[in-house]
Amino acid sequence: MSTHQTLSVVVIGGGYAGTMAANRLNTRDGVSVTLVNPRPWFIERIRLHQLVARSGSATVDYSEMLNPKVHLVVDTATEIDTANRTIRLASGSRLRYDYLIYAAGSHGASPPVPGAAEFAWQIADFEHAAQLRNRIDDLHPNAPVCVVGGGLTGIEVASELAEQRPAETVTLICGPTLGPTLSEPGRRSVARQLARRGVRVVEGTVAEVRKDAAALSDGTELPSAVTIWTAGFGVPDLAARSGLSTDALGRLLTDETLTSVDDERIVAAGDSASPSGQPLRMSCQAAIPLGAQAANTVLSRIAGDEPAVVDQAFVGQCVSLGRSLALFQISHLDDTVTRFYLGGRAAAWVKEFICKGTVWGIAREGRRPGSYSWLRGGNRQARVQVPV
Repeated sequence: MSTHQTLSVVVIGGGYAGTMAANRLNTRDGVSVTLVNPRPWFIERIRLHQLVARSGSATVDYSEMLNPKVHLVVDTATEIDTANRTIRLASGSRLRYDYLIYAAGSHGASPPVPGAAEFAWQIADFEHAAQLRNRIDDLHPNAPVCVVGGGLTGIEVASELAEQRPAETVTLICGPTLGPTLSEPGRRSVARQLARRGVRVVEGTVAEVRKDAAALSDGTELPSAVTIWTAGFGVPDLAARSGLSTDALGRLLTDETLTSVDDERIVAAGDSASPSGQPLRMSCQAAIPLGAQAANTVLSRIAGDEPAVVDQAFVGQCVSLGRSLALFQISHLDDTVTRFYLGGRAAAWVKEFICKGTVWGIAREGRRPGSYSWLRGGNRQARVQVPV
């Protein structure tokens, strides 16, 4: 690259992966970095349940997160024109790129259940969480609330709300298994802590959401002034609409260097990336290292070097159970669970330390590009959680 040539790298999505990638790109001179995000602040998605319960905030100003050289464009990408290497924005303007990092993230899945579109509330996005917070504020303290989904998000939402409401007013409809990604000992611990919080746990499948109830497939009707849907995640269809190859969910298909199988100028990271059709578990634990590795891939291509393949490992899963309790499920490096976990107040301290550490780590990369490091050595082929 000529010392006088400046290459433009555009990052779509300012979540955990995109913000990390945008910061890390500044390790090289001669690179202009633009971050496109629909909001003017960074969203801590792992704190959205706190936002709903008014037990915490979930936004951080980008001035605290981004390297000052990164140009923030508050807009939404609507189309990627790979032939002309431009991005069309919702505002009507276009951005040209030499390289593109696709970190569009994920959102709550639209449940194919009668009545869900009209009466179910989502929490995976900031705007939905803020609307839900206002709805919860309007409820009578004894009004029943149903949370649909027995994964980590559902457990956290139910626990956070139950901590502030009378016992037995919050019901968690967990499907066939509570905490399916946890070990059996971990699930038993979560069940005990939910009981301590006064959460009623019901196994079953929601067949219909009504204005004042959640109806299960076995005919049971659970009264519900507010039904919160946390089961499942989807991804934006931007890649598919732009003619790029995706997996069945819509994540951008890449090789093991996170490079699009269609275009070496496009690199993916985070929840919207599907390396070799085998995506990592949707989590900030996966997204942040993926963001750093996506930036490294782009920087390697600019330098004319061969990019490294994805290499990252996991340590476990954290789930909060209100403000004072939590569970930290210990995993193998390949993200499969062990039988071991940390629970109670000690786990709550670990969870809060991790939440603060994610923001701190990204912000530190903004101040000192290239300083971030991550755990390596996980087996990339081990994707499916096998409960122990």
